[in-house]
Amino acid sequence: MKVYLETLGCRLNESEIESMARQFAGTGHEIVSQPDSADLCVLNTCAVTQDAVRSSRQRVRQINRAQPTAKIVVTGCYAHLSPAEVMALPGVDQVIDNTQKDRLVPLVLREPMDAEPIALDYMPGALGHTRAFVKVQDGCDNRCTFCITTVARGAGRSRSLAEIVAEIQAMAQAGYKEAVLTGVQLGSYGERAGGLRDLIHAILSDTDMPRIRLSSLEPWDLDEAFFALWENPRLCPHLHLPLQSGCDATLKRMLRRTDQASYRGLIAMARAAIPNVALSTDVIAGFPGESDDEFAISEAFITEMDFMKLHVFPYSARPGTAAERMRNHVDVALRKTRAERLRAISEAGDRRYRERLSGRVSDVLWENVIGASEQGWLNSGLNGYYVRVYWTGPRVLTNTLTPALLGGLERDGLSIRNFV
Repeated sequence: MKVYLETLGCRLNESEIESMARQFAGTGHEIVSQPDSADLCVLNTCAVTQDAVRSSRQRVRQINRAQPTAKIVVTGCYAHLSPAEVMALPGVDQVIDNTQKDRLVPLVLREPMDAEPIALDYMPGALGHTRAFVKVQDGCDNRCTFCITTVARGAGRSRSLAEIVAEIQAMAQAGYKEAVLTGVQLGSYGERAGGLRDLIHAILSDTDMPRIRLSSLEPWDLDEAFFALWENPRLCPHLHLPLQSGCDATLKRMLRRTDQASYRGLIAMARAAIPNVALSTDVIAGFPGESDDEFAISEAFITEMDFMKLHVFPYSARPGTAAERMRNHVDVALRKTRAERLRAISEAGDRRYRERLSGRVSDVLWENVIGASEQGWLNSGLNGYYVRVYWTGPRVLTNTLTPALLGGLERDGLSIRNFV
């Protein structure tokens, strides 16, 4: 059977879809790159915003139009929250919620299956990624008033340290050069203080993976001792620390367990411990009750933090959340205007950060070839700072890790002057 797999949304979804691909391939099925040649299509959906829900619905319809005879299996947060709505979409044969997602392959194939073999077909680039996304944790015990994830993903729970280490070592032996640790609340790994720190120590000491990268980390899960991990150069100097708002009053309504003072202190610790650390964040524009003064405070704080990138979201009311029931919802047009102002800050910060990296030596993991010219192949990759890097030359560099002297601004990233 030919199987097409696609994911929308977060890095955790990407990790899950890669695991499904290994399981389907391990049971003799062929993974295809386009839905129009598939017998079965699996879509891992997102529901973090109303736009994500619309995109998930739209993608189901597009897949059905591309291959009307294929069976479509839908999973993920949208499928979990609205199973009847998803089941009514054209071509959908099966809806599998998040509680059953880890068993999706045997449920779809309707046959028992052993636990996923550690060494099963870890092939860099099989789904378009040369980085390995490793799910170490799922669920969340926070109660942020805007977030539907706790409903969609459930309470926090973690995989065993030994299982994760064995999986990452198998991926390293298969040729992966970077593992990205993913989870809904990654910093809560192990459900105890220091759990994530112990996991990273074990990965660094017991695996040969050249680079380890962390996905999103809630700021209250970290302390000064955590940043000492970056004494090991295999840990990528990039941190994504969701802020959501730079105004204490707004943060209080969001039930975020941080404020300006604690977040500012955290950023200072990170920058003191990790030279040239790349810091990115999430910000919501137009949260219920966000006055002009609150937005101005938030905007000023975000500017002060000098992030290399912002992921900006106009507030999206999600049914079932406390924020949906709050008073004083901000006009939709004003949310969009505020979001555009924050995106302008992000664009400026991104440019400044790339300019600071120019002239430095950095390891680049080359991901793919995105074009060609008379000068050669246009290779695209990511350095440890999560900055896109481009090189045009006679070689295809996909899935190689090379130290390079970074050049000037090119496209949305940097060029390289030469290899080191």
